Formats: sequence, structure tokens, C-alpha cells
Amino acid sequence: MRNKNFNIGVVTFKNPVFLASGPAGYGIEYRDLINLEKLGAVVTKTISLMPKEGNSGTRLQETESGLLNSIGLENVGARRFFDEKLPELLDAGAKPVVSLACEGKEEYLELLDITSKQDNVDVVELNLSCPNVEEGGMGVGTDPALLRWYIKEAKHILGGMAVLAKLTPNVGDISSLAVISEKAGADGITAINTLLGMDINLETGTPVFDRVVAGFSGPAIMPIALRAVWEIAKVVRIPVIGVGGISSIEDAGKFLAAGAAAVQVGTAIFYDPGLPERIVDSL
Repeated sequence: MRNKNFNIGVVTFKNPVFLASGPAGYGIEYRDLINLEKLGAVVTKTISLMPKEGNSGTRLQETESGLLNSIGLENVGARRFFDEKLPELLDAGAKPVVSLACEGKEEYLELLDITSKQDNVDVVELNLSCPNVEEGGMGVGTDPALLRWYIKEAKHILGGMAVLAKLTPNVGDISSLAVISEKAGADGITAINTLLGMDINLETGTPVFDRVVAGFSGPAIMPIALRAVWEIAKVVRIPVIGVGGISSIEDAGKFLAAGAAAVQVGTAIFYDPGLPERIVDSL
């Protein structure tokens, strides 16, 4: 593997190992378990304009080879995040990448406007692929016209901030969406978000989750994510960040060999919080 700075747009990162959006919460939840300053970046949980309570019912369900989640983008909302959570993350020495919800157009534009005024944010990741919400998320990321609009607006309003487009694997051809994202102005591609999955309670004969389907992450999706990165890296010139099922140093190395400029570690930190730092050391 390699140990060097790399850029996304005009933003430089000290190494290519990030925490993925979601499992690490706002990042500060892991400051006693992971040396956040040692990592290339911490991608925050996805932030919406207004606070969200998330989905009702069961939210997490383990499987033999991964994790199903139906969190529903629960978060404190943009103003409280930027006033309270982000300063704590910066105090912990982390490089923040703020994940933004691609919700309804009016809310999205206001969210971008608030974000544009944050002097301590220079990179955002657009969550164009969440499967656990009614509006935005995967509904945006599977529609080429919407995908183009959401990225273009982000680039226009956020000025010089670097913009990552996080894509869904729940499509027939993810590489074509990556090309659209690049042409719309994205500075990098994050691949992939969770796959669609579900579980059934045999005692009741009903789905475990209120929304029936949930996002599936963990080791089982690693080959799918690796294939997506391989395909995307061949058709775009912007950096590709590989995420999905990384559970070892070797997994991270495979993503870098497939053409990823960086990797994000997600579900694995639930049971192996030392993994991101070991990947950095292995570089």
C-alpha cells in the first residue's frame, strides 16, 4: 500500500483512511476508542436541515455476515450540528467530511446555504443513496436528472468546497451514474452505500423492519463494493473512495489496488475499532 497525501478537489488529506458515515455517529462518539487525529478524515452521520427522529420500530438486526439497519437518518439538524457537534469533532483533532442529506429541494437548498457559511468545513459528502427515507436519498441517486441537479446545486452554492457524491449500488449500472456525477461537477465519488435487504420474524411471519427493507452492510457486501470501485475507476478521472465491508488491512489494500484513492471503514468499527488505525499503520 501507499502512504501519501492526496487531494479531493483542492483539499488535501494526510492519508487515505476515513471513517464512513453512519457507524461512527458524529465522530465524537469514538474519540476514546480511535485516535481520530491519526485518520485522513471522519465522515459524519448524515445531516438534514431540520432534526429527524429516524424510523420507528427495529433499527438494527445482525446477520451471520453483516448488519441490517433502518436508522432513517436520525440527526440533530444542521444548526445544532454546526453549533455543537462539529466543534467537538474539530477539538478531537479530526478532519471532518460533513455528510449532507439530499432531501426535498427547498430544504436541500437551505441546508447548502447554511453549510456554505461554515469556515471550518471544506469537504461535504452528498448522501445520494440512503435506502431508509421517504424523500431524497436513493430516490435521488437512481434518477440521472435529479442526481445531476443535486450535485450542480451543491457545487454552485458551496463555492470552493470539495463535493463527494455517494452512490447507491441498487442500480443496474453504477458506473454510468459516476460519469453523470463527474460531469455535474463532483470532485470525487464514494462507492458504495448499503444494499437493500430485509429480514422476517418467523414467530409473527412479518418483516422485522417497519419499512420492510433496510440497508445491508458488513463483510458480505465487500466483493460488490470492490467490483463497483473497479468499474467506476475506469470511467472517471476524479478520485474514487471505496467503502463497503472492509474488515481487514487486506480488504483496504484490495480497494486501493482496484483504483480507489481512499477507503472508508464503517460497520467493522462496531466490533474492531482499532482497524482504521491499523490500516493507517500498514500504509
